[in-house]
Amino acid sequence: MKHSNVSIFVTHVGCPHLCAFCNQRTITGTAEIPHADDVRRICCQAYSQIADKSQTEIAFFGGSFTAVPKDYMLELLEAANEFIGKDKFKGIRISTRPDYINEDVLDILNKYNVTSIELGAQSLCDEVLEANERGHSENDVNNACKLIKNYGFELGLQMMVGLYKSSYERELETMRKIIALSPRTVRIYPVVVLEGTKLAQLYNNNEYKLMPFETVVDLCAEMVCKFKNAEIDVIKLGLHSSELVQNNVVAGYYHPAFSELVYSRIILTSILKYAVDNKLKMLDISICNRDHSIVTGHKRSNLNAIEKAGLKCNILSDNTLNRFEIKINGDYLDVFKITGDPGLQVIPG
Repeated sequence: MKHSNVSIFVTHVGCPHLCAFCNQRTITGTAEIPHADDVRRICCQAYSQIADKSQTEIAFFGGSFTAVPKDYMLELLEAANEFIGKDKFKGIRISTRPDYINEDVLDILNKYNVTSIELGAQSLCDEVLEANERGHSENDVNNACKLIKNYGFELGLQMMVGLYKSSYERELETMRKIIALSPRTVRIYPVVVLEGTKLAQLYNNNEYKLMPFETVVDLCAEMVCKFKNAEIDVIKLGLHSSELVQNNVVAGYYHPAFSELVYSRIILTSILKYAVDNKLKMLDISICNRDHSIVTGHKRSNLNAIEKAGLKCNILSDNTLNRFEIKINGDYLDVFKITGDPGLQVIPG
């Protein structure tokens, strides 16, 4: 069964830093903070709606959970823990900063049935971390990951692509370091420059220059393939669609279908390379119904690119295939094994 979360946002409470990219209230869409009664209400509602709870976690997102005042953290954990156990939810997932992980904190989290801890690493380059005022180092990330894994928690890492002072190669280096840390999951957040942040000031003063949109799509496509081949699940790619985010975007890589653009790019690269390697001109591409828009591409961009390459194709439905499984002329194609740039641009609509 697919994993799911009962998400509870703990906005900006207790976070010791205002990072250069952060406007937390814009991202979470609320200035209110939850308390025990809110946790119980949200969990009760979810409990009545989710049939199989065995793969569902109560997830505290939106802030640095272990940096909030201890009494408040215990209040939330105690309320959530009432819904954990046999025939209840699987456990509790939290997101936090790497410099607010230590043995005392992990002892508390373990007591209250926390099962997964996600760390907002953002980058594993100290110069990038310092330039974006993260307030922690690469070494803090490494130490926190080691502690979390020693305690037996599921480890997740979050990275942010395109930060101030970063570069294409630095992003790939962060990716390689994350793979070496062997998290179970990763979230990839391409930078969105929001009004009211230091990044917005730097951008408006021409001190911060962004990589082209299509370059970041290609970069994220390569990362997704490398993570999946390392058996690391990419559980989030881009910010969720939100009017509050859209209305506060100054620059960056926000697109309501960013994830689809990336997966579409991966599939297009695979199809073109397969056609070239096998000297094909006519392609019968079999897919599951859910993948139709990803294979055809945003505004039919993939089909246009295939045609521009001098190829013809038929898109066929095959209900025996799962998501991202493709057959070309009867041959199974592992789309995540093929990476590289076929010289195409992905232009957001």
